[in-house]
Amino acid sequence: MKVEQISVFVENRSGRLAEVTQVLADADINIRALYLAEAGDFGILRLIVKNTDKAIKVLKDSGFTVSKTEVVAIAVPDKPGGLARILSNIKDKDINVEYMYAFVEKSTENAIVVFRFDETNKAIDVLKNEGIRILTGEDVYSL
Repeated sequence: MKVEQISVFVENRSGRLAEVTQVLADADINIRALYLAEAGDFGILRLIVKNTDKAIKVLKDSGFTVSKTEVVAIAVPDKPGGLARILSNIKDKDINVEYMYAFVEKSTENAIVVFRFDETNKAIDVLKNEGIRILTGEDVYSL
């Protein structure tokens, strides 16, 4: 129920993001989700792609620093309070959200939220017990 995510460390300068996306495009790797966080002179680009290992290889071969982590993607009702209810359940179990990002699915009533938790397995158990739909990597890759 975990989804592989890659993090690419990029210099905070014009054109660097374009270089990352071009390397992936040239390798026929489609980006399914992304999040960019600025941290001064560099940024962290977090990506979910279908072929994680291939993406890591082509990016490393192009001189980028890349790492792989596991995240949790869930379907959240796209209505007021949908995310608040889930975060309240996580908070009640003393699980920390390290970061998250979201996007809306085409033609559905859900948003997809990707989480990095400090206690991933515990968070998955809490979400399952609450009846939250946890997406597999294949679910996310096929969106």
